[in-house]
Amino acid sequence: MEGEEKREEYAYVLDFMLSGKSFSNRPEPISQLLGEEWFTLLEATPKPNAALVLGERVYIGKNERDKILLIKTRISFNELTQTSRNELPNLVMKIVRSNEKRFVDMFNNAGPLNIRQHSLELLPGVGKKHLEAIIKARNEKKFENFADIEARVALLQDPAKLVSERVLSELEGNERFYMLTKPYRPRL
Repeated sequence: MEGEEKREEYAYVLDFMLSGKSFSNRPEPISQLLGEEWFTLLEATPKPNAALVLGERVYIGKNERDKILLIKTRISFNELTQTSRNELPNLVMKIVRSNEKRFVDMFNNAGPLNIRQHSLELLPGVGKKHLEAIIKARNEKKFENFADIEARVALLQDPAKLVSERVLSELEGNERFYMLTKPYRPRL
């Protein structure tokens, strides 16, 4: 399986346009989705007569799909509709909170990027002092959940929010390093 691109299995509905985009010359239903694993932004065609609800979790894997007919393309943050942009922060936070173990493990296992910077410093608000406190606390005992991180690392507030803010920043495409998302590469 080496070299095979990892694909999303599930996604959340960011927007559902029954008659497509307003500037499109083909009025077909379109949905914008947020992948659950890699926070991939996607545009999809729903199955005929499928009713999609904002925030709904839908299957988009390789097997039979119940609501999504076709994944059309991967899109950039700039291609999101205003509705999608409004939904995005809430859905990112929902994914982070519902996959707490995955992100707590990131705090427990993250290492340095290079000799000058640690990957945890990519999280907004985490500087050298917070980094030292996080590493000291995790070396004493691995973190169990977000509340444990918040309780044991002085002045570090809401680790789930820090992770969500980092995901949003990476999705906007302004980062040098990507630790939580797959960077968007424009099609040529």
